[in-house]
Amino acid sequence: MHYSTLLAFAQLPQKVIWRHTGPQPANLGNNTLIVDWLPQNDLLGHPQTKLFVAHGGTNGVQEAIYHGVPIVGLTLAFDQPDNLSRMQAKGTALKEVLHNPSYKENMQRLSKLHHDQPMKPLYHAVFWIEFVMRNRGAPHLRTQAYRMSWIEYHSIDVFLSLITFIIKLVWYKGLYKNKAKN
Repeated sequence: MHYSTLLAFAQLPQKVIWRHTGPQPANLGNNTLIVDWLPQNDLLGHPQTKLFVAHGGTNGVQEAIYHGVPIVGLTLAFDQPDNLSRMQAKGTALKEVLHNPSYKENMQRLSKLHHDQPMKPLYHAVFWIEFVMRNRGAPHLRTQAYRMSWIEYHSIDVFLSLITFIIKLVWYKGLYKNKAKN
């Protein structure tokens, strides 16, 4: 998978920053910089970032949406890596997202929805912290699970009731078969 990814990156006119650990690949294009670690959120927030190639983790997707950066997903299961490798080798998947403005427009639309909030997240957090302090821990907002015993919380009582019912059912069926044979 790395070889086809490198080929696809090397064909692009854009600069590529790739987070990769391990030995540096031999077929690295002139436009590709390999780093062990980078602040992903800062990179996605850079105005020159055109595309985010990722495995599709929740944090990366949320950060890309926040900054309005289109995503190309590289999956790691089943036959999808093979399919994506063929597309990457041809460079079609990356070029499509880079040059078709609809991907950027759709991501910008999602970003606007993500940013459309009545107050900034910091002010929201400050409000709720102060609310809890003013209301002595805000016990009325706590879930009722705090008042449940360990057995109730983990549904042990329900599980034991079901097991008891199943055992009785099997036992009665066994008695019924024995009576039918006699």
